[in-house]
Amino acid sequence: MDKYQINHLRELEAESIFVIREVAAQFENPVMLFSGGKDSIVMFHLARKAFWPAKVPFPLMHIDTGHNFSETIEYRDNLMEKTGARCIVKYVQDTIDQGKAVEETGINASRNKIQTITLLDAIEEEKFDAAMGGGRRDEEKARAKERFFSHRDEFGQWDPKNQRPELWNLFNAKKNMGEHFRVFPISNWTEMDVWQYIYMEDIELPSLYFTHRREVFQRDGVWMAKAPFMQLKEGEKLEMRDVRCRTIGDVTCTGVTLSTANNIQDIIQEVAATRVTERGGRADDKRSESAMEDRKREGYF
Repeated sequence: MDKYQINHLRELEAESIFVIREVAAQFENPVMLFSGGKDSIVMFHLARKAFWPAKVPFPLMHIDTGHNFSETIEYRDNLMEKTGARCIVKYVQDTIDQGKAVEETGINASRNKIQTITLLDAIEEEKFDAAMGGGRRDEEKARAKERFFSHRDEFGQWDPKNQRPELWNLFNAKKNMGEHFRVFPISNWTEMDVWQYIYMEDIELPSLYFTHRREVFQRDGVWMAKAPFMQLKEGEKLEMRDVRCRTIGDVTCTGVTLSTANNIQDIIQEVAATRVTERGGRADDKRSESAMEDRKREGYF
């Protein structure tokens, strides 16, 4: 009898699909957060495989800061049209207009932090009891503390010291009225796993992930993309460079990487050789030593 063997990517895939199916089974009104970044794209791909040939039985939701890369929004809309999935879009600008958040001012102003308010309002308004996200434990030390099923109180806040055990992958989704869970199906994946899986499954990505010519400027050792809402400091100047995004978020805090990687194989080799972490170019993580954990305690993903 032939031996049946699977590689580590298929093991991770099976684990993630199991978690996604558990969410559909245990919660009444789950949602999957979608940003247009590679992690959320892989997570959505896994959800489609989990329920194929039926459609994904829950909606997606994008928190739009209004300061996104245009390529991300175009990719999101095309993907939803192609797959027939429903994507709810909530706008940070609406939160600002309603007076629930005050937009930052100054050279380093960003809407990244205040999108937490938009997210919590959306969860309450749509009565979602679970929100799946593409966070991975290898990304950042605060994310390394998360369980697959991460409880949030009635204010949407996270207590890293009060998490439930998940022995043998048994998940406890019990909650009180007004509480919800954040769920992280690809927690155990690494950046390299994600790229190898994208290559194995031939998943289409936004063009931002591949080398392209773009006007950029350097700030605090990080290359940033030009945008109408980005202010230049004295001494900063725009240059045309060959760059790509290693991680995608709000333009105001997403650094780009000088690169010549035009395909997935080149990206895999580049990631294998680099000594800079994936979020090393994210300005929002550098505001303090505990920047991510502070935001997560308040309700950020």
